[in-house]
Amino acid sequence: MNDIELVLTKHKVRPTAIRLLIYKFLRDKSVAVTLNDIEAGFDRSERTTLYRTIKTFEKNGIVHQIDDGTGVPKYALDLPESNSSNAQDLHLHFHCTNCNETLCLTDHKIPHISLPKGFITQDINLVIKGTCEKCSKI
Repeated sequence: MNDIELVLTKHKVRPTAIRLLIYKFLRDKSVAVTLNDIEAGFDRSERTTLYRTIKTFEKNGIVHQIDDGTGVPKYALDLPESNSSNAQDLHLHFHCTNCNETLCLTDHKIPHISLPKGFITQDINLVIKGTCEKCSKI
């Protein structure tokens, strides 16, 4: 079994050919990607198959969805040291307003926030917007 198969199996996802390819595609990206980006990389696959694969990965803690304020969901792989499918690695994201790329800042964690009694957290998303290193050199 290769390393991608081990990751998928650990997260209780059957390692089919398309799942292995999509995982590798995401692993090779340094930025978060949209479903359209994935479609462009797999022009012979059906959109439904790609969408279902991403949703399976998300449900099982392999990827996380990022709302960077552009109105288009983006996806990135979760950190490999995440212990369970329910574990959430709460880290910052950076969205470059120049090149429109979004990336995970995994070294910068979001601290636990205590909410008032009766409030229930459903999602935490912290996106910093500005100019990335690549664009600021232009």
